[in-house]
Amino acid sequence: MRSSHSSIVSLAACFVSAAIAQSSSSAPVQPSCSTTLSASYATPTINSAYQFRLVAQKLTAPRGIIFDTAGNMLVLEQRSGIVAMTLEGDGNCVTAGAPKTVVNNTDLNHGIAFSPDGKTLYASTSDDVFAWDYDATTAKTTSDPKQLVTNMTNDDHTTRTLLVPDHVDGIILVSRGSTSNVDFEAQFLDSGHSQIRAFNISNATKPYQYVTDGLRLGWGLRNSVGVAEEPLTGGIYSVENSVDQLSRDNRDIHEDNPAEEMNFHGYLNGTAYAPQGSNYGYPNCVTAWRPDLLPENANITVGTQFKLDDFPTTDQTCMDDRTPPRLAFQAHMAPLDIKFNGNGSAAWVTFHGSWDRTNPVGYKVSAIQFANGSPVEPANSSVAAIDIFANPDNSACPDKCFRPVGLAWDIQGRLFVTSDATGEVYMILRSDGTPTNGSLPDSVINGPRIGSAVASAEPTATSTGGVSGAGSATPTPSSSGSGSAGGASASASGSASASGSAAAASSSGAAVMAMPGSQMAMGVGLGLGVWNWI
Repeated sequence: MRSSHSSIVSLAACFVSAAIAQSSSSAPVQPSCSTTLSASYATPTINSAYQFRLVAQKLTAPRGIIFDTAGNMLVLEQRSGIVAMTLEGDGNCVTAGAPKTVVNNTDLNHGIAFSPDGKTLYASTSDDVFAWDYDATTAKTTSDPKQLVTNMTNDDHTTRTLLVPDHVDGIILVSRGSTSNVDFEAQFLDSGHSQIRAFNISNATKPYQYVTDGLRLGWGLRNSVGVAEEPLTGGIYSVENSVDQLSRDNRDIHEDNPAEEMNFHGYLNGTAYAPQGSNYGYPNCVTAWRPDLLPENANITVGTQFKLDDFPTTDQTCMDDRTPPRLAFQAHMAPLDIKFNGNGSAAWVTFHGSWDRTNPVGYKVSAIQFANGSPVEPANSSVAAIDIFANPDNSACPDKCFRPVGLAWDIQGRLFVTSDATGEVYMILRSDGTPTNGSLPDSVINGPRIGSAVASAEPTATSTGGVSGAGSATPTPSSSGSGSAGGASASASGSASASGSAAAASSSGAAVMAMPGSQMAMGVGLGLGVWNWI
C-alpha cells in the first residue's frame, strides 16, 4: 500500500445544494449523512435543480475516472497509477472505501477506458496505450500490460485521452496534443501532433505506430483533451484547448481570444461525413470569442476562425479551408472532458480553468443542450454552456478551489467528477431524485446561463430566454455502407497517406489514413493536455 493512501478516510458526503447565483454565494451545508467530508476551500455552488456530494479526498492528482461492471470506481492518479474504490451506501449518502491499487505505473497520466464487456482495461502514458485483462469481481488486473499504440512522446501536452466507442466494435480512439503553445510541426501531417486517430485493436498483432498507423478523424486540433461519442448517432465530438498568450497585429488579445472549441469529427459506424479527417485550423488558424477586441476584425464573428500572426496565411483562408468548430467557449476555460447523458439530450463538460487570464474563468462543470445528434445552439452562440457546478469565487483559483477534470456515470445514472488540484471526487445528483443522466430540467434549460455570455469585457451577462436552435449547423450524415471518410478510401498497406504538407488536407478534402493488415477504414484526430497539466 502506498503511503499516500494510508490516511485516506472512508467517506460519505452530505447533502449540499444551492442555486448558482450571480452573487456567487456559497452553498449551505446540510448534514444528513452519518459521515461528512468538507472541502478545505469555499464550498462550491450548484444549480438548484441539482445537489452534490464530496465522496473522496486525499487522492493523488485524480484525472480519468470510470466505473467497472461491478460498480467499482476506478480513478487514474497522475504520475501514480490506477486505484479502485468501492462505493457503499445509496442515493445521497455514498461512502468510498480506501483506494486499492489496480495498476502501479507512475508514467500513467490521464487516459482510462474499458472494453464494452468490461473485461479489458486501457490506460495511457505520454508515449503508449496499454491494455490489461481485468476482473471486476476483484477489481484487479489478471495479466501483464499489452502495448497497443506507441511512439507518441512530445513535450508540453502529454496526456493521451482514450475512447472506446459503443457504435463500432474493436476500435479505440487516441487523442494527442501539440508539443508547444504554438507548435509549428503540427502544420505537417507526418508529425502526428494535434491529431485524433482510431485504431482497430480487435486483430492487432503488434503495437501500432501513432504517426503512420490508424485512421485520422482530424488534425489541427491543438489540445483536444475531451473526446466522446454521441449515444444516438455515434457522432464523435471533442473539446479543444486553444492557444495562450496570443497577439494579433502586435496587439495583446489573449484575455478573451482565442475561443476554446467543441469540434465534430463525424462517425465511426460507416455513416459518411465529408469533413472527417480534415484540418481544424491549428496552428495556422484559431477561433474568435470576442471578435470586437480583434484588430482587423471584418467578417469575424463568434466561432469564426482567423489567422495567427506567425503564419503566411489569411483570415479568409482560415474561414474557407479549415473546418470550423461546432461551438466556441470563453477563452482559457480549458475544457478537459465531455460526457453525454443517456438519451443524447445534453453533453456535460468540465472546464478546468487556466492560468492565462487576469480574472480566472472556468473551474466549473457545465451542460450543453443537444438534439438529433447536434448542439441546439448555433455555432456563433456565446451562451451554449449552462453552468451547473462551480466555485463561488474564481479569484481564489487555481490554488484554493476545485478544478474539475474527468467525468463518469455510474450504473445509477449519477455523475462523478474528479478534481486533480484538490485530490477529490464529487458526485452530482438531481434534487428531485431522478437520474442525473436524464434530460436537463426545464428550469435549467430556460434559466440564467451564469458566466456563459460575453456582452462585456468581463463576461458575466446572463441569458434568461429559452434555447434557440435557429442557425444550428447540424451535422448531416449521408447513409453510406462504406467505412471510408470524406470519400477517400483507405488502403490496407499500413502506410500513412499524408504527404507531410500543411496543405495536404483541408476541410473539403479529408485525407484518410490506412490501418495495417485487414483493419477497417475509419478516422480520428485530436490533441490533449495543456500547460500546467490541465
